[in-house]
Amino acid sequence: MTGVPASAAGEAGRRPVPGAKLGAAAVNQASLWNIANILTMIRLVLVPGFVFLLLAEGGYDPAWRAWAWAAFAVAMITDIFDGHLARTYNLVTDFGKIADPIADKAIMGSALICLSWLGDLPWWVTGVILGRELGITLLRFWVIRYGVIPASRGGKLKTLAQGTAVGMYVLALTGALATMRFWVMAIAVVLTVVTGLDYIRQAVVLRRQGLAAERAAERAAR
Repeated sequence: MTGVPASAAGEAGRRPVPGAKLGAAAVNQASLWNIANILTMIRLVLVPGFVFLLLAEGGYDPAWRAWAWAAFAVAMITDIFDGHLARTYNLVTDFGKIADPIADKAIMGSALICLSWLGDLPWWVTGVILGRELGITLLRFWVIRYGVIPASRGGKLKTLAQGTAVGMYVLALTGALATMRFWVMAIAVVLTVVTGLDYIRQAVVLRRQGLAAERAAERAAR
């Protein structure tokens, strides 16, 4: 007799199936030092390194720009995987909810500001993209008590277009590729504006529905 219940012994003897999603118990055990949060932290740490690489030697050395692009690419890749891992394996934490959007905006914002400061990108483009992101963040707080607006396909395309366009501007491109990046950025700006307007529409509808539900509940309680 070991004194260990059979059910407990069975649990101890089981090996986790590779690739299997974690259950509800794992949600409660998700710690700060999980893989999703570590990727987010890596992205945050990459921000100052990326800025240094982009502005090194006056900001126009092709070799330094290539290294800056590599850092930006790693940041974009971690952005894709940390959210996927957090949702798939129930690794969502309060830290991740706060740090992930901060890391996203930090790397994209620093890239846009540096590119405009170097004269590679018009300031109005930087203003439109960063203004949209700030406005949407404020909208989220405005309607958070009524619900969360899920990411749309257009929003994902916007993120992809922005990352591709900014990455192309970080590289010291010339000729046809330099022309191509202009049009990729134009598409990114259009998607930024269109998806931003759609988000505003959804936020207004969600808030109206929430207020209507509150008023209906108050009338039912009387």
